Amino acid sequence: MAVTRIANEPAFVLHSIPYKETSLILDVFTRQHGRMALIAKGAKRPHSALRPVLQRFQPLLISWSGKSELRTLTKSEWVGGTPSLVGDALLCGFYLNELLVKFLAREDEYETLYDRYSETILALSNLESESKGLEEILRPFELVLLQQTGYAAALDRCVESNLPPLADEDYVYQPERGVRPYQSDDPGHWPVLSGRVLLDMATGNFSDPQTLSESKQLMRFLLGLHLQDQVLMTRQILIDLKKI
Repeated sequence: MAVTRIANEPAFVLHSIPYKETSLILDVFTRQHGRMALIAKGAKRPHSALRPVLQRFQPLLISWSGKSELRTLTKSEWVGGTPSLVGDALLCGFYLNELLVKFLAREDEYETLYDRYSETILALSNLESESKGLEEILRPFELVLLQQTGYAAALDRCVESNLPPLADEDYVYQPERGVRPYQSDDPGHWPVLSGRVLLDMATGNFSDPQTLSESKQLMRFLLGLHLQDQVLMTRQILIDLKKI
């Protein structure tokens, strides 16, 4: 297998664990190469140039080389422009990272999802000046994640007719299929959503309280369906705190 060398790739650190005495193993999310496992040699040394740079929720440009599944980080540069996450925003950032680790296979490209993640981190970092609340920031990311990884169908088309939902009608999200008109004998645990909410979600408009409420039910349903018995620690904390 040939040695690969990648230079100046946009990336975020999702997680890191100590390796031997002075190094770290990083789980990073890159724009063109997806999730990567990298070893940052010497990053734990007090005077390492990597040590202050490899922070979560900060946009980086990274370079690496190698031919195994675990490549070697050769350079990391902080891009800047994103204030640190604090409080509820920090907890939400950890939630986003948990989702990515659970849903993304290694080295699959997700440019659209990467861009959405970057936008979401920036919105969380400016939470105090944002007109949006936490839920309005998180819901679009969850939806893009589920759709990009194949766990959610389009919301602006009914599976049986391929027509858009009607704003004043009710619909259900049927697992493994998608949106279809609501029927009185549908299973009680399937989310029921108005056509207007579905159209709002499809266009990324989560500003209406009804859209936020019904989209929360749908996202919890779909995430739970595909995570099965896996528990997201930060998600449960946020649910307990009624933040999401």
